[in-house]
Amino acid sequence: MTSTSTRHVRATSRPAPVSARRGLLVGLLVAVASAMMFGTSGAVAKSLLVADWSAGAAVTFRISLGALLLAPFAVLAMRGRWHLLRRPVAWVHLGLFGAVAVAGCQLFYFLAVERLSVGVALMLEYLGPILVVGWLWLARGQRPRPLTVLGIGLALLGLLLVLDVLGDVRLSTAGVLWGLAAAVGLAVFFVVGADDASGIPSIAFAAFGMAIGAAALALAGLVGLVPMSWSVDPVTMAGTTVPWWVPVVWLGVVAAGLAYVTGIFAARALGAKVSSFIGLTEVMFAVLWAWLLLGELPAPIQLLGGLLIVAGVAAVKADERPGDDVGTLEVEPVPLPAPDRT
Repeated sequence: MTSTSTRHVRATSRPAPVSARRGLLVGLLVAVASAMMFGTSGAVAKSLLVADWSAGAAVTFRISLGALLLAPFAVLAMRGRWHLLRRPVAWVHLGLFGAVAVAGCQLFYFLAVERLSVGVALMLEYLGPILVVGWLWLARGQRPRPLTVLGIGLALLGLLLVLDVLGDVRLSTAGVLWGLAAAVGLAVFFVVGADDASGIPSIAFAAFGMAIGAAALALAGLVGLVPMSWSVDPVTMAGTTVPWWVPVVWLGVVAAGLAYVTGIFAARALGAKVSSFIGLTEVMFAVLWAWLLLGELPAPIQLLGGLLIVAGVAAVKADERPGDDVGTLEVEPVPLPAPDRT
């Protein structure tokens, strides 16, 4: 009897490792798919930017459609949790995420893409994780460890190669500044995104953040702070003329909505660290999509610089430890009503 029970336990316990490996494989595939979809944004947006679309209009359409796509999932995720929106910390985090990490980061990136190749613009943006290290050191006193210092050194060397400071490549100064501004927005994305003090589910947080970002850009456009211009003329993608709405729908549905959903799924399946490593492949995919759709390819020295930036960011992420976190933003909590003692 004991022998039969033992064999039964062993038989039922065998599939668990297989299931775990299958889940890991699915998570890896989804993470790569997410990076590939995110990587299309620069090349697809540039087809609009060269067709008399302003960066502000392209970003507003993208995140508005993305927010609409995620809205049903956000409503489902918030069932029984709507009271969380009464907390000030929720609105501080959502405001920063929507206005800076979503709207600002994407707007600055698209402004950089207007003036630089897609690959160079994204290489500059991906200095964001390095800025997070500096912020943690200055604001939280978390001195970087040797591997992190090595990663920062590699990234800075890569930046010099991307800018080709000693070569013949001439880059737009404004484009470089917009790319670095996008890096600041990406740093805010990591800082605010890593802080779950609001308690809002990830998919709802992404949807609300995109909605706030779209509203902020629309308001900025109404008052004239951000130029808003678009055209219904056909655009050119991969050497083919297509209706204007094709890249718009792609940006909103694929490069925003689906990319965020799959990214969240991958992060939960693999964990933040592994999924963020795979997310670095977005730079590779962005260069590949720009080559396929626009015929753009950075100079060899810039590609080497991009590899060094990715290697530097990877070293920084490899040096992360469970105790390393961005901390929480201090916000006055909502006062709870006094209990009724009658």
